[in-house]
Amino acid sequence: MSGLSTAHSVALAALLARCSEAMLKSVSTTVSGLPGEKANDLRRMLAEEMTDRRRRAVAFAPILPMFAERADGIPATTFPPDVLARLWKAASGREPQLLPRLDEDEGGEIIVANRICQAAASIVRDRPDLVWPEASRPDIRDKGLEDLVISLDLAHLARRALPLIDVWLKRPDGDQLAELRLMVKDGSGIHADGAWRLVEILFAHLADAVLVLRILTRTSGAADRIGFLSVSEMGEFVERLLNGVSQRVERLTAWATAGGKDDIAPVMADLDWCANVLAELDVTLTLEPDSPWGMSVRESRLAVAAWMTTLYRKADKAVDAALPMTRVQTSGRMTRQVPDLSAPARGEAAETAFALMKLVGVTRGAASTFGAEAGRKALMDELVERLTSYADQILGVINDEATDRNHALALIAVAARYLELIEAKEAAKTVRRRAAVAGGSAVTAGASSAAA
Repeated sequence: MSGLSTAHSVALAALLARCSEAMLKSVSTTVSGLPGEKANDLRRMLAEEMTDRRRRAVAFAPILPMFAERADGIPATTFPPDVLARLWKAASGREPQLLPRLDEDEGGEIIVANRICQAAASIVRDRPDLVWPEASRPDIRDKGLEDLVISLDLAHLARRALPLIDVWLKRPDGDQLAELRLMVKDGSGIHADGAWRLVEILFAHLADAVLVLRILTRTSGAADRIGFLSVSEMGEFVERLLNGVSQRVERLTAWATAGGKDDIAPVMADLDWCANVLAELDVTLTLEPDSPWGMSVRESRLAVAAWMTTLYRKADKAVDAALPMTRVQTSGRMTRQVPDLSAPARGEAAETAFALMKLVGVTRGAASTFGAEAGRKALMDELVERLTSYADQILGVINDEATDRNHALALIAVAARYLELIEAKEAAKTVRRRAAVAGGSAVTAGASSAAA
C-alpha cells in the first residue's frame, strides 16, 4: 500500500502548521493506532511538526508570549501570530544542521537559540516582506517590524533574565539586584530605549500585569520614587495599569447601572484586579497625592467605593424582594410583619439576590482596600439578624400551623444559603440545624440543594 502523495503531504503540512498544540496532540493520539503506510506518513509528519514547534519554542522563548494579546487586555508590544511561523521558517533555514542542538539540555541549546535570534533580526531588517508581508496588518506593520527587530536584538539578554524573574519578584539580595540593573544597563547599550524594551519583554511573561511594578522599582535605586518614573519611559507601565483600573471601574459602573443582573464572574474579576493593582501601587511606589498618578488612584478608589455602596444597597433590596415579608393582623388593630410563605423559593428575584449575596461575600478584601469596610460590615450584621429572624419565624409557623412544610423549609434553605454566601457560616449552620429538627434533615437537605 502506497503512502501519502506529494500533494497530500503538502496539504497536510499546511494544515498541521495551522493547528494548535492541543489539536496536534489530539490528532496524534487519534492516529497512533491506525494501520497502513498513509497513517505512518501522517504520524511522521505529526512528529516532525511537534519537534519543529518545540525547537521554535526554545529558540524564541524570550519573545514567544509577544505573539499573542495579553489575557488581561493591558496594552503591550505584540506581533501577529502568523509572523511567528514565517520568522521561524526563515531563521531556522539559515543553518538547519544546528537545529538538533536545540533538543539538548546542557547549555549548547542557548548558544544556538541566540544565534537563531540574531539571524531572525537580520532577516527582519533585510527582508521584512518575507516575515511580514505588506498586506498583513498594514496599520501596525512599520512599527511592528521595528519592535520585532529590537526585541530580537535583546533576546539574548531576556533569555538570561527569564530564570531570574521569580527571584526579582520576591526578595532579591544585593547580587541579584545588581544583576538586574546590569542587564538593564546592557539593554540601554544595545538600543537607546533598550532598558524599556527589555522590561517590555519580561512584561510579556507576567500573567499578573501588576507584578511589573516590582521589576520596575528594582531597576534603579531611585525607581520607587514617582519623580523618577514619571519622567522616564518606564512610567508607561504605570500608565497602562492605571488606565486598566479606569476601564474596569467604568465596567463596574455600567454593570450597576444595568441593574446588576448579568453574570457576576467578570465583575468579581474586575474588582479583584483593581484591588490588587492599587494595593501593589501602595506598596511599591510613593505617590504624591497631588500628582497625576496620585489623583488617578484617588479617583479610582472613590469611584469603586461609591460602586460598592451602591452594591450593598442593591443587595439589601434584593433580599427583601427574594424573601418578602407581609403584614398580618394579630389581635384587634395590632399587626406584625411575618414571612410571606407564598413567595417562590426559586425564580428571578431569588437568583438576583443569590448573585448579589455572592458578590457581597467576595468583596471582603476589596472593601478594606477601597474604604468601604464599614458599609459592608453594617450590611453583614443587618443581614445576619434579618435572615436568622426570618428563618426563626418560619420555623414558628411550621410548628404552630398546618402549612406547606416542604415549601417553608425551602425558603429557610434559601435564607441559609444567603448567610453562607456572605460568609456567616455559623449562622447558616444554626438555621439549618433548627430546620432539621423542625422538619427532618432529609427534606431540608433536598430543599437546600434545590435552592442552590
